[in-house]
Amino acid sequence: MGELRIHSVLVTGANRGIGLGLVQHFLGMPTPPKWVFAGCRDPQGQRAQELQNLASKHPNLVIIPLDVSNPASIKAAAATVEKHLGGSGLTLLINNAGVVKINKLEDETLEDMRQVYTTNTIGPLLMGQAFLPLLKKAAQGSPGSGLSCSKAAIVNVSSIAGSIEEMYVWEYAHAVAYRCSKAALNMLTKCQSLGYREHGILCVALHPGWVETDLGSATGQKPPVTVDACVQGMLKVLSSLSEKDTGTFLDWEGKVVPW
Repeated sequence: MGELRIHSVLVTGANRGIGLGLVQHFLGMPTPPKWVFAGCRDPQGQRAQELQNLASKHPNLVIIPLDVSNPASIKAAAATVEKHLGGSGLTLLINNAGVVKINKLEDETLEDMRQVYTTNTIGPLLMGQAFLPLLKKAAQGSPGSGLSCSKAAIVNVSSIAGSIEEMYVWEYAHAVAYRCSKAALNMLTKCQSLGYREHGILCVALHPGWVETDLGSATGQKPPVTVDACVQGMLKVLSSLSEKDTGTFLDWEGKVVPW
């Protein structure tokens, strides 16, 4: 396993849950990134208070206004990140922002499907497009061949709930929109891995576990995995990824998740 050495990282949905945990762990690394960009919809709001507290102590943390369901917001965020990077590239893009609607199959609606797809699937597509020039720049500026998360990578935070083979915890939550959006995100990851490979960018879908977050607790059941354990596991997995792993669907312990 290699050491995760990242010049810069952007985490979406970074004001709580797994996103906030990732930001905290990146800042706490022995050799932290020069830039940690934390994207959230309302940087000045109450829900971003913990991020604000972190930013007051860590000058390398930059909170970016970012709504991944809004193309104009994504474009503005890319321009802001590029300005901070000052000619260098973005090493790691973690598409973590996500929403869930706990509807039964018979109650699923057009509006809920549209909202969940827009955030969970279309958002990561548009983020990849908007930040591609900065990811390419990071890959070009990295020595050596091969792919790794220390060179340039897109990590799409998926879910085992999107596994068609597993149909995980169906008895607790149908969550059809969420399941479909994550299955589609897995296909997007595969497409990105093929489309961006020539640019030196690794792309992977990562299931973080069923985690103790607001989203993870939406079923009413107590999730078995803490944010801290999940994030530590995810970062360990990211440090081990290489060319052979691009386009795969893995969990927070590095195990392959069936499509």
